[in-house]
Amino acid sequence: MLRRLITTTALLAAALTGAAGGTAAAADAPLRDLAEARGIHLGTAVTGGKLTGAYADTAAAQFGSLTPGNEMKWGSVEPVRGQYSWTGADRIVDFAEAHGQRVRGHTLVWHSQLPSWVSGGTWTPDALRAVMTDHVTTQVTRYKGRVHQWDVVNEPLNEDGTLRQSVFGATLGESYIADAFRAARAADPAAKLYLNDYSTDGVGAKSDGMYALVRRLLAQGVPVDGVGFQAHLILGQVPASLEANLRRFADLGVDVAVTELDIRMTLPATAEKLDRQKADYAAVTRACLAVTRCAGVTVWGFTDSDSWIPDFFPGQGAATPYDEQLNPKPAYAGIAGALAPVAPPGPAGCTATYTAQSQWGGGFTGQVTVRNTGTAPLAGWTVGWEYPAGQRITQAWNAAVTQTGTAVTATHLPYNGTVPAGGSATFGFNASWTGANPPPAALTCS
Repeated sequence: MLRRLITTTALLAAALTGAAGGTAAAADAPLRDLAEARGIHLGTAVTGGKLTGAYADTAAAQFGSLTPGNEMKWGSVEPVRGQYSWTGADRIVDFAEAHGQRVRGHTLVWHSQLPSWVSGGTWTPDALRAVMTDHVTTQVTRYKGRVHQWDVVNEPLNEDGTLRQSVFGATLGESYIADAFRAARAADPAAKLYLNDYSTDGVGAKSDGMYALVRRLLAQGVPVDGVGFQAHLILGQVPASLEANLRRFADLGVDVAVTELDIRMTLPATAEKLDRQKADYAAVTRACLAVTRCAGVTVWGFTDSDSWIPDFFPGQGAATPYDEQLNPKPAYAGIAGALAPVAPPGPAGCTATYTAQSQWGGGFTGQVTVRNTGTAPLAGWTVGWEYPAGQRITQAWNAAVTQTGTAVTATHLPYNGTVPAGGSATFGFNASWTGANPPPAALTCS
């Protein structure tokens, strides 16, 4: 399919001019360096056959991590049982090593892009388990010490959070996930092992299912090191709960990462749409930065000429940070601005934000996020506010909360008092209300 050229020099110049604070100062620094300075990686999926010329130069200069878009999938590396083809995957790994980049291996076990001998086979549970673990072992062993993170199992869930009835799920049940992770750990104990899926970016049925799955796997001792959130998003629809969702998974003791970010729009692109996309890319990047255990952000192709979107969503596109001619779009400035160094107000400081997450007759659930705005870790925090309409706290978690009249005071607990510079902590509560439930006029944080 021919893809429409959707970004003009005029649109780029207009949207890149006057970028938000920090972007101008960071304009000369590659994205990979900005990300590394903030403690995360900024990666991209690539097509191995295109790693020449300007495409290769941009991939090497701007991104600290590479993900093979297709070259490591089962159908690519083992199209015939026991016969492996490593040419495409080797090319990307060699390129990454030559340019000081990490590699995210994608993906070992997935229901799609399987060779027909797997997807169309008639399997007993023991036979399929043996085939799967042999494939995982062979591939991870080949790249032992060269692949930093593996998407061990990709897209295991349905939209409602239940187990997808793929050839693996239908034959082996949920146990195939544990088997794949254990095989990968045995093959390379140093690699970070991820469970990866789409439509889990915000809090909802599918992400709840993923959360429950990760808890079960961890309880069984399965070596899940991280959870990947694909983030194939639509313009203007970055989930409001993205940061909170990343944090609740991180609180399980695993790393999190945004693994396949793109933000599509209905074509043609306009200056207004590109500016909205810039803000969306910045919002996703900031959400990762706000969660201590977020390892990084990977865009799913950095140029529109290498994007999957137009082929799968006719009439939509312009989803990546670069246009088809490898010119940076406003989205690039959005990422750079979010990654740019910030000048905190002092060696230590904090702010607090209050949200009412849900409300019912006579009651509601609230959440407060405490952010460290300084350069040194917070050694403890206390948040205070006054309720304007007589609301009463009835229950609290992740903080010690007391109320005297309308005044509420919340203090950290032993496990969440230390907040790193730029990091955050959250606590929640249930409360009662009568007549009206307006938020506090202001919060204090010390």
